[in-house]
Amino acid sequence: MSTIIKEEIIDEIKSRSNIVDIVGRYVTLKRAGANYKGLCPFHSEDTPSFIVSEDKQIFTCFGCGATGDVIEFIKRIENIEFVDAIEKLAGECGVEIKTTSEKKSEKKKEFFYQINRDAALFFYHNLCETNNAGYAYMKSRGINNATLKKFGIGYAKDAWDGLYKYFKGKNIEDRILFDLGLLSHSKGKYFDKFRNRVIFPIINTRGKIIGFGGRTIDKNALPKYLNSPESIIFQKKNNLYGLNLSRQEIQKLDSVILVEGYMDVISLYQKGIKNTAASLGTALTVQQAQMLKRYSNNIILAYDSDEAGKIAALRGMDILYEAGCNVKVLKIEGYKDPDEYVKTYGKEAFMKLASEAVPFIEYKLEEAKKNNNIHTTEGKVAYLKVAARILRKIKSQVEVEAYIKKIADETKISENAFKLEIHGNNREVTKVKYDEKKGKPDNLSTADKNNNLLEKNLIKLMIIRSEFIPEIRKYSEVFSNTAHQRIYDIIDLLYEEDEEIDVSKLKDNLTDEDIPTLDNILENIQFSGKEVQIFHDCINRIKIDRIKKRQKEIIEVLQVLDEEEDASHIRQLTNELLDIQKNLSKDNSIERGDY
Repeated sequence: MSTIIKEEIIDEIKSRSNIVDIVGRYVTLKRAGANYKGLCPFHSEDTPSFIVSEDKQIFTCFGCGATGDVIEFIKRIENIEFVDAIEKLAGECGVEIKTTSEKKSEKKKEFFYQINRDAALFFYHNLCETNNAGYAYMKSRGINNATLKKFGIGYAKDAWDGLYKYFKGKNIEDRILFDLGLLSHSKGKYFDKFRNRVIFPIINTRGKIIGFGGRTIDKNALPKYLNSPESIIFQKKNNLYGLNLSRQEIQKLDSVILVEGYMDVISLYQKGIKNTAASLGTALTVQQAQMLKRYSNNIILAYDSDEAGKIAALRGMDILYEAGCNVKVLKIEGYKDPDEYVKTYGKEAFMKLASEAVPFIEYKLEEAKKNNNIHTTEGKVAYLKVAARILRKIKSQVEVEAYIKKIADETKISENAFKLEIHGNNREVTKVKYDEKKGKPDNLSTADKNNNLLEKNLIKLMIIRSEFIPEIRKYSEVFSNTAHQRIYDIIDLLYEEDEEIDVSKLKDNLTDEDIPTLDNILENIQFSGKEVQIFHDCINRIKIDRIKKRQKEIIEVLQVLDEEEDASHIRQLTNELLDIQKNLSKDNSIERGDY
């Protein structure tokens, strides 16, 4: 908020807010002489060490050292900024602090929040009726009535105008309901957006309903999940499902279990695992990572065990790591998702599994090993190349050295050779700067420009003809540009056989910084009907680049091997090098310079 809050207004808020009453909403307090005592909400303890003084209007914890006035308490307990804490208390005690324009904007938002609240009540009442498909579905998933109420879960009946008629009776404009994503519009008519779906209200950390997710009950209906569009009160990238209920538990345990879906959060919460949250039908965003970090640095990723879940986890862990989080991955072998696992084995088994979550670097290396047979020369080389790329991103050199030793022992290759692979290819790279108007990258060498254009070609090919994706997947390491890599990851995540990529869904899953790069590709890369030819040319170019890179690797490794100790390995690599040089000589005519 840009408004400067005067000191006298802050004093007025404090004078109207009794700290015992405010703290008592969050902590069970008992009188202890002139003061009040309770268990500290900011750390785990069995013996009360949290004191609230009504005379001095302050709190103090003799266990963790937390102390302050009523504003500081709200700031800490809600994990919000100073100004937000003042706004919250001001609203409760009737102190005006906003400008006229801010009041108008806030009034409009409050009106939208109220509409969503009315819609949520409408859906909830539908679910509470007997013999409806939504209630039967949630019962079949093992969700009890208390949990249904806690999360405000509802049901949209299999009708075209149930919600529409409800709001017509309240004289709410059709356009407002459409903008909030409660209605759809076609052929001049408005009708309910959510039909025959279980409804999950999406609630922000201030307790406001900002949108809805709808899960179809009809197995043949698509999409499986339907979410509210973005509006002035709802931005997916800035919110996480369940955080309104779990944030205090996350702070207390200093750990968050991040899952993929609504049902994962709900099932875990019902089982007593309350430090959970989920992204809202999109890949994890930078903003969501920063939001989680406000509550805890320790993140355990518990995504679905299918291929899409693994891809989402791999992307999410990089974003969390860059945000400064300590990231681990929970492996759910043999079960589809956390929901299925916790229902089968219960809370204790799940918590044991969470305690065994592996560091994300270890998880990445294990996945790379699964995809490459390190007992063959070819598989070993492929694995080491992937492992080197993974280790280059680690910020701690001590950690890098530990993994180098471990991988060298596993693959029976010298540590020096592996270090050369990591650090020899870790030269400083000039950052790509785009002139979005011209659609051209600046500050790139000719080779970099060629690679950059190759990556753009592949992305455009996948978007206009999804049949190319399975083949391009074999060469995914070609995406060296960070933005291109992220775009490729989401395309791969969205890919379904015999269906083209939905560009709007692709953009929904990208961060704001990557969307201009995608727009640049869509606008400036044109094939004039020669998609198949260009696709084959791109693949040939990649194959030749792979061979040349392998040639360079062999030469570099041969330079560090010991003639006596590594004689067998030297003979093997020398023979491979001769074969490569022979093939390059034969296939030189394939190489093209237009990419």
